Amino acid sequence: MLSLRSSSSVLLIFGIIILTSITGSAQSFTVDNICLTAEETTLARQINRYRKDNRLPEIPLSKSLTVVAKTHIDDLQTHRPDTNICTAASWSEHGKWTPCCFNPYVLKYDCMWDKPKELTAYPYRGYELVYYDENIIQPDSLFAIFQSSSETMDMFLTKNMFHDKKWAAMGLAIGENYVSIWFGQRNDPAGTPKACREISGMGDTDQTQKDQSLPVVNNKPSIYHLIYGSFTTKADADEALRRFKNNGMEKASILAKDGRYRISLEQFNTLRNAMNAKEKLQNLYPEAWIFKE
Repeated sequence: MLSLRSSSSVLLIFGIIILTSITGSAQSFTVDNICLTAEETTLARQINRYRKDNRLPEIPLSKSLTVVAKTHIDDLQTHRPDTNICTAASWSEHGKWTPCCFNPYVLKYDCMWDKPKELTAYPYRGYELVYYDENIIQPDSLFAIFQSSSETMDMFLTKNMFHDKKWAAMGLAIGENYVSIWFGQRNDPAGTPKACREISGMGDTDQTQKDQSLPVVNNKPSIYHLIYGSFTTKADADEALRRFKNNGMEKASILAKDGRYRISLEQFNTLRNAMNAKEKLQNLYPEAWIFKE
């Protein structure tokens, strides 16, 4: 497993390659209902184009490994098992799978390797690349981010530490804050996933495709915060808030969540409005990012 994390810049956390129906989860993915959004299809094409440019065969898309990828994204996004010392390779206790906290000190290889066997009829090991970003994932920039990591490119091309691998199947999922890509060394008998628009029959629209892939936790309206600064103590957050208020950010407030005190410059009811505000404040607050509550 490769784990990539990003806030305002990309940080590669690379220690070891982990040849890596939901209870309490928003969705249950199966080979019968699985599909790829337009963004996921584009990312798969970019990976295969990169392989082709390097004289390697394309990797067939896999229904089974896509089920594993989307299930993991759903678990990460909903239950956040990657806290404290647990990496994004971890799985929570809220599902019909073997939970585990993977970290450099407690190496639970089988928990990672066996997820395709646990979740699907694919009987072989899986190898995962996980990427996390505090900001909402921007699909257009994903491949460029991956290109900044030589280990990730080696994984795509099965070079160096991956020289003994030969990918024959690939599944992937893009969530709000996570991306999961799974590789297998055997063909997937379940076949290739379709595009979400083909399954929904509702036309080729971005919203239709996103609705098919992102978990719906509840019916509570989402709030999108434009964040600038994250602190471990309320005192530091209070001081930062005072400075922002003095600089004219009257709508600024403190968002206390997950043990952090974040400075929310403003709140919005839609992602589009938050993104527009972020763009307008690009010169003053270039490192501002969007947090969904």
